[in-house]
Amino acid sequence: MTYAPPVDVAAHGPYGPERVEYSAAAGRPVYPFQGRLGTPAHPAAAGRYHLYVAWVCPYAQRVAIVRELLGLQDVVGLSYVDDERDALGWAFRERRGDDPVNGFRYLSEAYEATEPGYPGHLSVPVLWDTRSRRIVSNHYPDITLDLATQFTPWADPSVQLYPAHLRARIDVLNDEIFTDVNDGVQKARAADPETASAARARLSAAFSRYDEVLARSPYLLGDSLTEADVRLWVTLVRYDSVSNAHGEISPDSLAAYPSLASYTARLLALPAFAATTDPSLMPLAG
Repeated sequence: MTYAPPVDVAAHGPYGPERVEYSAAAGRPVYPFQGRLGTPAHPAAAGRYHLYVAWVCPYAQRVAIVRELLGLQDVVGLSYVDDERDALGWAFRERRGDDPVNGFRYLSEAYEATEPGYPGHLSVPVLWDTRSRRIVSNHYPDITLDLATQFTPWADPSVQLYPAHLRARIDVLNDEIFTDVNDGVQKARAADPETASAARARLSAAFSRYDEVLARSPYLLGDSLTEADVRLWVTLVRYDSVSNAHGEISPDSLAAYPSLASYTARLLALPAFAATTDPSLMPLAG
């Protein structure tokens, strides 16, 4: 097994913002590899693709949850990078295991293989094509949708995370969840007081809105779990223990929103959510 040496911030420095290019229009970092599954270049095929993810990253956890929900464990591979990183980026260490596909020590090797000299953000999740030996996508909003729609011959037919009749509503909800909740918890702790105040107001309003919805139905769009629930949940499960651990966002815990708190705990009890959540990293409060 091939492992990277221990993380060494003293020698290499911290992983910093100089690698992260932001899109002003999208309000998020630029993720340049945006290939789609189900296309001529990347047809859906069992055993062809591999996911690189991190336990500590909510955007990566979404991919792991969807893979489990759909029952694609034997169809799409998955491995974890180490929880910590220095300026060299995500690495494979003994704590989370090696890279079983390429034997990489650093995830940057996957980026370098795809674009020699790549200068950008070394993010997870990464969808890797074992045949072309290149990254298909590091654009996390697309990866879960492609898993949900392009692997139906192998997926559990009872799980419909992105059904055609709900896609327009899911798309609107996903954009709202990203702005108000996923990215909202980051901006709510911004150094700029105006930015933080506005984000906190949006987050509080979103929590109240979803709490009302979930008081009437088990999921955001009714009786069926959808991809939108996964996107919301990964932030909720970290809210008390990570995002708002020291009351930096609000004096209220998630318990102030009883339906939202109940929903978070209920989904955590499902095998796909429990299996992809490290309790030592993000225990639910109370």
